[in-house]
Amino acid sequence: MATDALDLSISGGANGADAHLRRGVADLQCFIGDPVGAANAAIEADPDTVMAHVLKGYLYGLSTEPTAGPVVRAAHGAAVALPANPRERAHVAALGHLAEGRWHDAGRVLADLTGEHPLDALALQAGHQIDFFTGSALMLRARIERALPAWDESMAGYHAILGMHAFGLEENADYGAAERAGRRAVELNPRDGWAQHAVAHVMEMQCRQREGIAWMRGNAERWTKESFLQVHNWWHLALYHFDLGETDEVLALYDGPIFGARSTIALNMVDASAILWRLHLGGVDVGDRWAPLAAQWAPHAGASAYAFNDMHAMMAFVAGGREEEAARLLAAQDEAVAGADDNAGFTRDVGRPIARALHAFGRGDYAQTVRLLSAVRSRAHSFGGSHAQRDVIDLTLIEAAIRSGDRAMAGRLTAERALRREASPMSGILRQRADAIAVV
Repeated sequence: MATDALDLSISGGANGADAHLRRGVADLQCFIGDPVGAANAAIEADPDTVMAHVLKGYLYGLSTEPTAGPVVRAAHGAAVALPANPRERAHVAALGHLAEGRWHDAGRVLADLTGEHPLDALALQAGHQIDFFTGSALMLRARIERALPAWDESMAGYHAILGMHAFGLEENADYGAAERAGRRAVELNPRDGWAQHAVAHVMEMQCRQREGIAWMRGNAERWTKESFLQVHNWWHLALYHFDLGETDEVLALYDGPIFGARSTIALNMVDASAILWRLHLGGVDVGDRWAPLAAQWAPHAGASAYAFNDMHAMMAFVAGGREEEAARLLAAQDEAVAGADDNAGFTRDVGRPIARALHAFGRGDYAQTVRLLSAVRSRAHSFGGSHAQRDVIDLTLIEAAIRSGDRAMAGRLTAERALRREASPMSGILRQRADAIAVV
């Protein structure tokens, strides 16, 4: 009988398919290499390897790409027809939910699965990503903590469990424990990009920018090599420089590893929009950089696949002067809210009001921006992302309040943000904009 890296039995696995599957999961745990290629290799070696189809389905389903749906549904269709043990059938059920956009249901199935099989590394990995994309800070921590007692450092992939735990701790503001877990994970496997990123989040939230720069620069060769998380980690480095007001460094990183390759991957474009928008709020001249980014986002305007991505597409359309695409995206969101999947709720409750607020900001209707963002900021976590990523919502609201003349609101929001971030209330660039307001 074939097994995975921790001796859990798998159906199929002949002709080396089990080795390909183990490689794919190991690559995913570090966010490196080619886990899709490994899944395909496993399927080619033995098409009856149900978990290879599941792995491929998860990889596409968790990509948030608007074109991923058919691949995920095909992977589920292949998996559901194969012989499988009960643990694998739970995976297939979770993948079926994900294929239909039922993120929360998929996460619940995987939570039940790891309750019975805490050493199922792929279930923990997929569940953790679902918790991230649905903004469930509680489950980011709890899902891993429930399984953690079954793990130890002698086990393959233990670094990834620590790295996920570190991120869950950070999103629940347990910064000391998060940093210890993340650092240990990187010691165990210096190529673990998720653990590297968890520590970066800690330093961002504690406004330890210089330490953060040293942390990212000191290990860059390891976390960038063949990593599909590297753009996001370069974004973290850029964010430290942004916080310090070092715009030349930010733009150099943008022109280089963040957007120099003009990636069309949605998650990479999110990071590009996120850093340029922060500069935009601070009045920094970014030249013609918005135009190519907005052009990359343009194919996404006709369909709302994931509301968090829509927010970043709208940033590019607004700042890049792409009114036609902005209008198409708003219309696509109107269609999305009529759907039966979870993105309908993400869009209705958070994504559409934020997109409309950004659109209003671009028109100079700052009072409308304030009204729309004020109404949703308390529930913005529900459409995914991290605290550091969603901080752009508050930064936009503060800037809109300043521009609308509501200094009292801007002051209150700035003081509130300072309490959450354990240190300076604003970055160097945005602090210059706040000089005119009296904090009350």
